[in-house]
Parts: sequence; structure tokens; C-alpha cells
Amino acid sequence: MQKYHRIFTIVIDSFGIGAMPNAAEYGDEGCDTCGHIDQNMSEFNIPHLASLGLGRLHPLTHVNYSGAVKGYQARLLESSVGKDTMTGHWELMGLHITRPFRTFTETGFPKELLDELSRRTGHFIIGNKSASGTEILDELGEEEIATGHMIVYTSADSVLQICGNEETFGLDELYRCCEIARELTMKDEWKVGRVIARPYVGKKRGEFRRTSNRHDYALKPYGKTVLDALKESGLDVISIGKIKDIFDGEGITEAYKSRSSVHGMEQTIEMQKKNFHGLVFTNLVDFDALWGHRRNTEGYAKELEKFDKSLGVFLENMKNDDLLMITADHGNDPTFKGTDHTKEIVPLLMYSPSMNSDGKLEDQDTFAVVGATIADNFDVKMPEGTIGHSLLLALE
Repeated sequence: MQKYHRIFTIVIDSFGIGAMPNAAEYGDEGCDTCGHIDQNMSEFNIPHLASLGLGRLHPLTHVNYSGAVKGYQARLLESSVGKDTMTGHWELMGLHITRPFRTFTETGFPKELLDELSRRTGHFIIGNKSASGTEILDELGEEEIATGHMIVYTSADSVLQICGNEETFGLDELYRCCEIARELTMKDEWKVGRVIARPYVGKKRGEFRRTSNRHDYALKPYGKTVLDALKESGLDVISIGKIKDIFDGEGITEAYKSRSSVHGMEQTIEMQKKNFHGLVFTNLVDFDALWGHRRNTEGYAKELEKFDKSLGVFLENMKNDDLLMITADHGNDPTFKGTDHTKEIVPLLMYSPSMNSDGKLEDQDTFAVVGATIADNFDVKMPEGTIGHSLLLALE
């Protein structure tokens, strides 16, 4: 019998809680997204996360909370190689990644790839380096508008990103160019996890603003995930934020884009009012994109405080047969060197109003316990080749 009728899984994108045992292999020894944010705040107002037991997983020095703790908590260690968005999310839903996606952070993209992309799209390419989206627009946006050249850049992730001004370059043309780039980057030596269309508006430096018409062209998961199993069993699989893009639409029955992490939580709360049976899977990307990569500790903390307020509303609206699972996909310590993700343990906070007890579970050796628990709850068989074990029996 199914224990919960609806499960809400919320990924606080990049909210790690301390270095993985193998963090030194990635140059990330000493990283700690949660801890270093907490240490840099004189007051850290996240009472609802504290009430769900975040402090059981990581000391919270500047969080003033003395109330009761509810639900179950566990620290999740990543079993896959890499520390990117797709690896983390795919492992959450049962896939074990043994080969990291290609990155071009240090070198830019090879000449052969860019020459072919330029020939196929008809655009001269500018940029070709690792940069933040706002920096690259301030540097090259005016040139793109004046010449019709195409801005191509990357980041610390396995991504190829193309900027296009919505008024001069055009959305349709931007999407066309990205589709060509996705086709080209299917070759093993150029294979990136995602090609991302980055549309923007504005006419001059300092006024450029990226819009919500971003589109990710991701690799398809290499095998079936828990999402596929749920969908094939007739259950609802509702994605909010960039979940649909991360899984290239596989296993999704209904999808909603978010303008921001605040909007993503508003959409998640709105879904509580609907009568569905299955999973709502939400990604809140601003923590990573706006604050982690830009090494803005205060911005990250303030975003967490905004999330916490929305979390309070969500908790008030939960039904007895709802289960909430809050987790993350990797770290992105805003106090750390560089601008890359950090290889971190992630939290898992689980709560339902029907729970009769609470407690901290032992550390888990894979993120895939999330997907396995969801599958077990709905009595759905895990797809062949997936990993993970269910924690459902521990949730009393």
C-alpha cells in the first residue's frame, strides 16, 4: 500500500553541507556551502529549515532556533564522478555516472568545433571563454547587437552557452543555433552536458538583462530513471524549474518553467492546491546561478531566508498523506576559490504531518536513496541498471 499520495521533492540547487571524503581529488578540500554561509552571517534567519532538522546534519552557529525538530534527516554522499547539475540530479533519480561530462573552462572550445558551428549557423563567433552571463553581456553585448556576431561561452559546468538579444538576434534564431550546437556536441570529444540558449534584452552595457526564455538542450539520460518508471505506471510527474531540461523531458508528464527560485516555490505551493497523484520535482536554481558561482555569500544567505519563508507556507498547507523531501545536487561554496561547483555532501530533510516520530538517519552512500524511496512509496519497480535503496521503512 502506498504510504504517501503525493511527494514533493525540492532541490536547493548547490546547497552542500560539507566536503565529500574525496573532495581533494577535485581541489575542493575544506569546502562547506552551508557552514561558510552561516559563519559569515551575524544572524541567519531560517527557522523552518531548522525545524526540519538541518542543524542535526550541520552545526548552525548563527541560526536562532530553539523549537522542536520534526521529520527525518540524512547526509547523502555522491557515488558518481563529477560535481555538476546533471550528475547530481540524474543520481538522485537512480543513475550512476562513471564518466564525467566534458568541460572547457580553462581552454575554451576547440577551433574545429567553433569553425563548424560558425559555418552551420552563418554567424561569426565571439567570446569563447569561461565567464558569468552578466560579465559576457557587458563585454560583448553591444558588439553582438551591432554586428550580428554570436556570443559563445562556457562556465565551470559542462555547458556551451549562446547569447542572443531577443530584439536583434531573435529567439527563433537563437534556438536554431543552439540546436545546431547540440548536434555538434554529441561527438565524444566535444560532448557537453547541456547547450543553453541565453536570451537577453537591453541596448547597451549596464542595461542588459537576461530573460526567462532560456532553454536548455540537455543530453538524454543514458538509461531509464525513476521518473520514467513513475510515468509508465500512470503516476503524475510534475517538474518545476529546470527539471524538464535536466532530464530532456524524459519521464515528465507536466512541466512549469520558473522565473526565479521565489517563483519556483510559489509554483510548488500552488501545486499543493491541485489533486494529483505522484511527484512534484522542483529545482531552485538561483542559489547556484546568482549567488554560488558569483561568490556572493550574503546573496546566497538572503535567498535561503526567502526560501525559508516560502517553506513555512508550504508546511502549513501540507496534507497528512504528503511527503516533503528537501535536498541538493552538489555544492557551490560562495566563500571558496574560483567559481566552480564544490564536491560536497548534500542534506536530505524528510517530513510529513502523519509522521509519529523523528530522527537523524545514518549517512547514505548515494543520492539515489531519494529516487528509490519515491519508487518504493508508489510500489514502482526501479528501472534496470539503476542504483539506490529505499528509506521508506525508516519514516514512521
